[in-house]
Amino acid sequence: MYVSVGSRSNDAEGMSRLSGASLQSFIADHPRGAAWGNEAERADVLALDPQGKDKKIFATGIRNCVGMAIAPDGTLWCSTNERDDLGNDLPPDYITRVREGSFFGWPWYYIGGNEDPHHSGERPDLKDKVALPDILIEAHSASLGMMIYDGSQFPPAYRGDIFAAEHGSWNRSKRTSYKVIRVIMRDGAPTGEYEDFATGFVINDSAVWGRPVGVAVDRDGALLISENGTGTIWRVSYAGPPAPMQ
Repeated sequence: MYVSVGSRSNDAEGMSRLSGASLQSFIADHPRGAAWGNEAERADVLALDPQGKDKKIFATGIRNCVGMAIAPDGTLWCSTNERDDLGNDLPPDYITRVREGSFFGWPWYYIGGNEDPHHSGERPDLKDKVALPDILIEAHSASLGMMIYDGSQFPPAYRGDIFAAEHGSWNRSKRTSYKVIRVIMRDGAPTGEYEDFATGFVINDSAVWGRPVGVAVDRDGALLISENGTGTIWRVSYAGPPAPMQ
């Protein structure tokens, strides 16, 4: 069982950081870890048995893995909200495979070895240990719920692709997102590309009427989209010819 625990802060601002012997002890136990003070065991994905025991840190440095999904091959996927206050276009949100022991940089780095200027020079030892995400999403998209399509209603090319709800920006001068995207996969692996799947929630740069939150597959293979702008659940079905039997 995987449990995502988001950070309690934007980029660990104002936290009393570990230092000296406490820091060295923490690094020895969690060489890729990103926790101190009230952020202990946060910005992490934890793994537990079905009874909630034998807890361990599975992956670290993920500011907030809001959406989670398990692929047919057992791979864990996360749809991640990154930090704010680094400008309109940094850092990207992302959707990625998450492997045991991986470290995604928060709060010191983002998207590989790009250092957060709020933490300049603090952890040079971690720069080369940051995992790169698979799919970068436009900054401040607020990527929330995600799922891997396993229905049979949509055309065969959609099966195994990822649908993700992008809640929409606030920390940006020009609005972005407010849509559901389709992440394109090939033979179970991401191509790094995504395309708009459901849009039209934005009126202009000062008003929107819908903010997608979650996605799920109905029993007949249609896609269900929840959004909390109007408190509506939308059902998207395929009206083309039926998909061929597999």
